[in-house]
Amino acid sequence: MRRTLPGQRRATIAAGTASAVAAATLVGVTLGLAPTASAGEFLVNGGFESGSLGPWSCSGNSGSVVTSPVHGGGRALAAAATAGDTAQCGQTVTVAPNTTYTLSAYVNGSYVYLGVDGGGPSTWTPGTGGSYQKLSLSFTTGATQTSATVYTHGWYGQGTYYADDISLDGPGAPSPTPTPTPTGTASPTASPTATPTGTPTGTPTGTPTGTPTGTPTGTPTGTPTSPPAGSHALVGYLHASFANGAGYTRMADVPNSWDFINLSFGEPTSVTSGDIRFNRCPATECPTVESDDEFKAAIAAKRAQGKKVLISIGGQNGQVQLTSTAARDTFVSSVSAIIDKWGLDGLDIDFEGHSLSLNTGDTDFRNPTSPVIVNLISAVKTLKAKYGPGFVLTMAPETFFVQLGYQYYGSGPWGGQDPRAGAYLPVIHALRDDLTLLHVQDYNSGSIMGLDNQYHSMGGADFHVAMTDMLLKGFPVAGNANNVFPALPASKVAIGMPATTNAGNGYVAPAEVNKALDCLTKLANCGTYVPRSGAQPNLRGLMTWSINWDRFGGQEFSKNFNGYFGR
Repeated sequence: MRRTLPGQRRATIAAGTASAVAAATLVGVTLGLAPTASAGEFLVNGGFESGSLGPWSCSGNSGSVVTSPVHGGGRALAAAATAGDTAQCGQTVTVAPNTTYTLSAYVNGSYVYLGVDGGGPSTWTPGTGGSYQKLSLSFTTGATQTSATVYTHGWYGQGTYYADDISLDGPGAPSPTPTPTPTGTASPTASPTATPTGTPTGTPTGTPTGTPTGTPTGTPTGTPTSPPAGSHALVGYLHASFANGAGYTRMADVPNSWDFINLSFGEPTSVTSGDIRFNRCPATECPTVESDDEFKAAIAAKRAQGKKVLISIGGQNGQVQLTSTAARDTFVSSVSAIIDKWGLDGLDIDFEGHSLSLNTGDTDFRNPTSPVIVNLISAVKTLKAKYGPGFVLTMAPETFFVQLGYQYYGSGPWGGQDPRAGAYLPVIHALRDDLTLLHVQDYNSGSIMGLDNQYHSMGGADFHVAMTDMLLKGFPVAGNANNVFPALPASKVAIGMPATTNAGNGYVAPAEVNKALDCLTKLANCGTYVPRSGAQPNLRGLMTWSINWDRFGGQEFSKNFNGYFGR
């Protein structure tokens, strides 16, 4: 999860699921074009020969026009993907309903995508070896669809990619190519709440097969962590160690809507030390910050009200790799010290970036062998044994580390895949009996294949339904019907969403939130994706980044949750 906005100073850790890191949302530029009877080109400046980007728009000012390397003509697009931005560049055009179009582009770089927003298809290449490679796909517009946004993007931390001669071909194209009349502007979102730094979610190798609490003194005790059937919970992250555009919120001022309050964040002293520290926001950065005694007393008061207060480990900059048993043991002792000092209920694992990966040959999620996986599982089991049944354990992985495992797992049987793909699956599986809640970050995500073997993209209820259904139904890992990740109980699953448009990429309005909840819990109001798991009325609830952003946005997210569940 990430905590800063573009252009703001980053504090030592970021909030963001997890998120979390992701490309800014692209509204694009709508071209008011009246189609004629002829077939032809729909995009304007697809070869960037004008010398400027217009009417293309790129997230985070990441794009520019260069004269080398090019595919055709004298210019091409260059877009720089960073750890927090995939450098998405897009153009929105008018299209006709029920019509098939072909999108193509020549791309150069590592992990370059070509796709259509709004649930449309995408394709990608893991690398072009320094030369241009053609990507192409076809799509058919919906019965009422009149516009489409096409895009290219890279992937987090993979550097600059190039694109040239981008073409959208189909019937009814304007002839000759008109001068664009912009009716909108690119509107990048604020930095996302989670920071995915993984590789792409596309499908270079084919389609998978298969069917698809405790006392306020620091020692969690008391009731088991599994909730009673029918109870619903709202989970939020509290910016406790930094400030950003959302402002600082004192613990005592956290609204009563929040059932789980995740203190963001605990970070390691170094990536492989296992030594986790939780540093509260300094007064120079957070002028309204309370004293340690006030903070601790407010935590105790929240817990006395039945709220769960956890330390969240990781975030965007909090990379944690338990590569040795010494790091594992240090992790246990340092996390215990934080829990005891502040009187907390347990732990939230928000490992992102390069924290979790699978060694070559580690292909069975049920029997992991990679040290960073094995040691994390062991450490959490030790903490659970130390604190007993009242210990609360939650996880906030990104879709890359969970649902992408339906297609790819680790480096794959022949190598060459990103070793982080699906890397949370062995952790979730080994700890499923100890797990209180899994809330995958359904934001800052690329397109992900669902159990219908179709790609689903952020921006509406369908994405949340498809991603959550994978957890509630289970799925064959890497398409292997003999290696199925078992379903999780609905009472242990919540859906992660951004609280506001500023909080992360993938925000949906309350109406779409409610559509997703209707579909998952009642099989009502479903869109194009109908859950394979059936109605799940015990779905635990929602998670958001963040409590601070929700307050900043007038508590839209939490008020909608309370209204939906009648709280």
